[in-house]
Amino acid sequence: MRNKLYNLKLLFLVNLVYSHGVVGYNPVVIIHGVLTGSDSMSNISKRIQEMHPGTEIYSIPRYAGWSSLEPMWRQIEEIGEDIMAIGAAFPGGINLLGYSQGGLIARAILQRFPEHNVRNFISLSSPQAGQYGTKFLHLFFPDLVCETVYELFYSKIGQHTSVGNYWNDPFHQELYFQYSEFLPLVNGEKKLVNGTQYKDGLTKLKKLVLIGGPDDGVITPWQSSQFGYFGDNTTILDMRNRSIYETDAIGLKTLDKLKKIITHTVPGIPHSMWHENQTVTDLYIIPYLD
Repeated sequence: MRNKLYNLKLLFLVNLVYSHGVVGYNPVVIIHGVLTGSDSMSNISKRIQEMHPGTEIYSIPRYAGWSSLEPMWRQIEEIGEDIMAIGAAFPGGINLLGYSQGGLIARAILQRFPEHNVRNFISLSSPQAGQYGTKFLHLFFPDLVCETVYELFYSKIGQHTSVGNYWNDPFHQELYFQYSEFLPLVNGEKKLVNGTQYKDGLTKLKKLVLIGGPDDGVITPWQSSQFGYFGDNTTILDMRNRSIYETDAIGLKTLDKLKKIITHTVPGIPHSMWHENQTVTDLYIIPYLD
């Protein structure tokens, strides 16, 4: 009942705005990171409104705080419905921004709901290729270490957590493919039984913007924010040298050939500051909102 009421309020709001003919840039939908909420994205929202007066911004309140650790597919389904409702009220299209875990949720929503009308998607320091790092892990489980946490995450219980859904242990890939119910599917590393394609929802984008940097300190490896990840012997492979790109499993190669992928590598920004740093917003986010 609570979700139905929320959806009704959301539909009423977007229809009210649209019917009054507010003039501005295309609306922006923002998805917050893990263990936070929509309030944490207020600086970005305010700056966009300052630079793009009249732009409608919808900062998703769902799955704030500890509820952000609920399974990824559950979050994707509910937040995806919100995004589809907003998009339906703005037939000219919307922009989508996701920070940290929220960026991975946002990307999977585009794949799960390929009928979306998102024009530009901005992924702000998100573990698009997965996560394997002590600092990130200790945000939630201070007593666990990378070397043994696979025993938890690669189990039926561990897959009931969002972090377990995209934990990508380079030393236990067999277990990753055996147990992970989310990341290998949306990254085209494992085929779906029903033959569903998670490609069309990405290739229809106008721009895919991937932002990350070497001083992030949490996303590990930081190149995951740009679809890079560990290869053999823990060497880092960038996106274009990985099979996910070479096979065009989810459309990255197609987007790249059309010059629709934009990567920004920004030094000096710790993970907790990407959504707080005005320079990041001004130089690497606002230019892609149309």
